[in-house]
Amino acid sequence: MTVKESLQELVERMQANPEPIRPLHYVYQFDLDDHEPFQVRFDSGTVEVLEGTPHPADCTLKLSASNFVKLLRNDLNTTMAFMLGSLKVDGRVGLALKLQEILKAY
Repeated sequence: MTVKESLQELVERMQANPEPIRPLHYVYQFDLDDHEPFQVRFDSGTVEVLEGTPHPADCTLKLSASNFVKLLRNDLNTTMAFMLGSLKVDGRVGLALKLQEILKAY
């Protein structure tokens, strides 16, 4: 499954059940190898995927495309990936942890 397909599937699940994301008001930016950066914007139960970097990011995650797909499927040990340097976080690190909690809900 491609990055775009995995992300679209996640967005559809979130839109079908927005309760876990209702309190979020954050912009996450993803810098993936061999891909243009994109952002995921959460705002009061809505989620929007944006190409490029139109908003200031609250948290930026840098990782490979394959690790991003694993992250979306909750198959990535984020602590180990962070310690090994295959996941880098800029900005509010606590929001990266919050994202992991949200992804587990879906």
